[in-house]
Parts: sequence; C-alpha cells; structure tokens
Amino acid sequence: MKAMNICGINKNWVLPEAQENNVKKFLPRPLSRVNGWSPPLHSFQAISWITYLAMSIVTFGIFIPFLPYSWKYAANIVMGGVFIFHLIVHLIAITIDPADTNVRLKKDYTQPVPAFDRSKHTHVIQNQYCHLCEVTASKKAKHCSACNKCVSGFDHHCKWLNNCVGRRNYWFFFWSVASAAVGILGVMIILCYICIQYFVNPDELRTDPLYKEIISENTWLLFLSLWPVPVKTPIVLFIAVMALLLAIASFVMLGHLLIFHLYLITKNMSTFDYLMKTRFKKNLHPAEEKELPLQKKGNLPQEKSNNWAWPKSPPRVGSQKFPMSTLSPKSSVCFVASPPKTCHSEGE
Repeated sequence: MKAMNICGINKNWVLPEAQENNVKKFLPRPLSRVNGWSPPLHSFQAISWITYLAMSIVTFGIFIPFLPYSWKYAANIVMGGVFIFHLIVHLIAITIDPADTNVRLKKDYTQPVPAFDRSKHTHVIQNQYCHLCEVTASKKAKHCSACNKCVSGFDHHCKWLNNCVGRRNYWFFFWSVASAAVGILGVMIILCYICIQYFVNPDELRTDPLYKEIISENTWLLFLSLWPVPVKTPIVLFIAVMALLLAIASFVMLGHLLIFHLYLITKNMSTFDYLMKTRFKKNLHPAEEKELPLQKKGNLPQEKSNNWAWPKSPPRVGSQKFPMSTLSPKSSVCFVASPPKTCHSEGE
C-alpha cells in the first residue's frame, strides 16, 4: 500500500517541472542561429520557395505569352521587375543577422548557449543584461528562443524567412511582403483576363505567329518563349484554375499580413508590442473589465501610463493550502498561506 500524507499526496510523486529539468540536463545545449540559412531549416521556407518558383513558371512561361503582342512585353517588364525585386529583398531579409550589436560583436556562434537557471534569475534579460547571451543588450532587444540570441528591436520570429525580424531587417521583410502581394495581384489580373477572353474571344489569345501552323482550335502552345509544347484545352484550363486558386489563397494571406503591418507602422508598434498588449487585455479579471468603461467615462480617477489601463487595486486572493513537497519524506504537514499584502507606491 502506497504511503500517503494527510494532504493526499504520494511521497514518490515528482513535479512535472522537475522531470523536465532532469531531461533538459541530458539534452545538448543549443547553438545560436546566425540567420535564416542556419539549421534547422523550416518547412515553411520550402513552401515559399516552391510557390515562388511555380508562380514564376506559369506566369512567364504559360500565361504572359497568351497576351496580345502589345501587352506581352509590358507585362514581362512589369512582372519581371516585381518578381526580381521580391527575390532580392527576400534574400536580404533571410541573410541579415538581426542580432543586437553587442551580440554580433562579442558572441561566439560556435559555442552553445548556457542553460538558464531560474533559481538565480527571474528573467532572461534584467537591467538590459542578457544572462544567456552574456552581453548588455539594447533597450528594445528581446531574446528569441528560436534563434537563441538577443534581437535588436525585436518584432517577431518569421517561419517563412526562418529568421527573426528586427530593426536591421524589418524593412526588407516589409517590402518582401508588399512586393509578393503586388506580384500575386498581377498574376490574378492576367489569369482573369485570359479566362474572360477564352469565353469571349479565344482568337485574342492566339496572336503568336506559331499558331498559324496549328489547325485545331482545341490545341494550345505552352512555353512559347522557349520551346512550344502543344497541349489540349482541358490541360490549360486545369493549370489556369489551379494557379488562380493558389494566387487567391496567397493574396489573402499576404494582404492580411501587409494590412496588419501597415496598421502597426501607423501606431508605431511592433508585433511583439501588439501581442503583449492583446495578452494583457485577455488576462484582465472580469470585474476589472467592468470597471474600465467607468474609468474611461471619468466616473473614477485613473492614472494613464503608456496608454495602458491599469486596475486601481489588485484583486484579493483568498488563503490557499500548499503541500510542502520539499520537506523530508517522513513529513506530512500542510501550511495555510495568508493572502499576500499589497503595497502601493506613487511611481507605479
């Protein structure tokens, strides 16, 4: 029969946190990642590159050659410029090391990151000193757990780039999103034009001189710029529909992301600031949430600090029983903890 104390807790029971700490001691300590090319690579990177490659092939190899002669060269120049610009800024956003200046100057990326001891430090960064990077970080730097380093002006960790987005590469990330949205929009316009012309006037899509040798109207030529490949109408329609669906899905995601970052820019906020502010609002006590509208109306006095609505006083906490699992195995004593006392200061 298992020995149980008066609190009903098994003496052999081990805290989950302790089990995790014991497992982590045997795991190899991680290295800091330099940029988006550092292992491990993310699957979202492969998805983004496959999408870019597929859109480039169908746009320049299949659909732009269907356009009228006068539009064909203009479309190649405009769409080519957008696609090349996106490729350049995307590669720069991946390649840049967004780490804080002191991290890049003093940190050795070949050395593993030290284990964080919560018994000695409450937070990873205290008084602008990072206990993991072991350097003094800038004011708005945050330590990214995915990259294992402090990032200057941390915005978020982007899985599509496999790199952190911070002060050094934020605008390259922004223009990468914007150029991708514009490029996808151009592809959608071309596809819509081709679909409409196919049902209204298919001859407008067969203006290339090579079509003079094609007798059947059910035969179309793909990759006219390089080597013509004759295919039947159902194949062209299938490729067009699949490309249009992919373009719509990509445009919805990119458009949402672009509008979100435009909103953050107008509010002078980072993604991290927005998430922290949203999390703070969700964690408010229901009673405190009812008091906030009254405070905004002026019925109750309230101090304002950085546009955050802080409650006037913390909620009361009742007494709770805590089993003293750290005592000796023979001990089976429970203590009653009194409610914590709160102290108010003018600086808070």
